[in-house]
Amino acid sequence: MDARQARHLHEERLLAMANVSGVGTGRDEESGEDVVVVFVTRKVPRDGLRPEDTIPDALEGIPVRVLSMDDPSDP
Repeated sequence: MDARQARHLHEERLLAMANVSGVGTGRDEESGEDVVVVFVTRKVPRDGLRPEDTIPDALEGIPVRVLSMDDPSDP
């Protein structure tokens, strides 16, 4: 499965999570691997989220990167 397929499979569930404003795909700048990108209005520590609002580290074996829309310096 590739990043686009993983995004498509999980997009609806991700968009229903607190603070999630968008979902896409991209390439990790450090590793060069394809990733699912989840855009959030602001980052919240995992322990401050309900379990159903916690974004996983990977989807279908594809790494997930969370990018905050309120912090332009967020890598």
